[in-house]
Amino acid sequence: MSLFDDLQLGFFAEAPTSAPAAPSPSPDPEEQRFARGRSALRARTAVLFSRLQDMGLRGVEQLVLMRTRTVMVSLIGRTLRVNEGYAEAPESVLRAIVAFAIARTKAERLAAREVILAHDVERAPIARRQEPAKPGDVAMIAQLTEAHRQLNAQWFGGSLSAIPLRLSGRMATRLGHYDPGSRHLAPEIVMSRSHIAKHGWREAMHTLLHEMVHQWQHETGRPVDHGPEFRNKARDVGITPAARRDVTPLERRRQRQASAG
Repeated sequence: MSLFDDLQLGFFAEAPTSAPAAPSPSPDPEEQRFARGRSALRARTAVLFSRLQDMGLRGVEQLVLMRTRTVMVSLIGRTLRVNEGYAEAPESVLRAIVAFAIARTKAERLAAREVILAHDVERAPIARRQEPAKPGDVAMIAQLTEAHRQLNAQWFGGSLSAIPLRLSGRMATRLGHYDPGSRHLAPEIVMSRSHIAKHGWREAMHTLLHEMVHQWQHETGRPVDHGPEFRNKARDVGITPAARRDVTPLERRRQRQASAG
């Protein structure tokens, strides 16, 4: 399939000689900008596709430049999709894209992926969803901020950064969340407002420590996940090394166990 299949030639019949030609409508500036943008994108795509082919790209019929924050490079069938931030990337990065596309083993693909992701690509910012503050939020956030400082000193030697903490009423199943942020957004820890109200301060501190372990992972260059390193660090700071846990109050838990028995 050609990269230029969507281009079509237009054919127009001549106007009758007896009738005056209709005046041409004034070009729409917005449409002109859109056309220029599409033309420029096609040109960048064609140039990049040619460069990748010169570097050994084979088996790919179409290259698509994407504007996305999450997917950098993907190969679907015979279509290679590349974040447009790589259009002017150094040759070493372009060769890694070729290696990714023609890789025969998982190890080859992972090695190429590391080189690709190491190249810093400017990504468009995504605004965080804002929600109105509730009465008592200011005091609660102040308490959580102080708790973060104390837990940081106690369990992490004060090595973690002081980051914003936020309360959310939209977290239906999660108790807390660590957001590593981006170039445009600072990292933050979000705590469920209903979790604190329902399960109490002790459980809230457990959740805060859980998210601080994720903060530790991020700030020390580790993957932010619930893998072995997370579980080991969670045990070190005295919390349950699990992604999910039962936070039902003890009395209700006993009643539930008794009725089940």
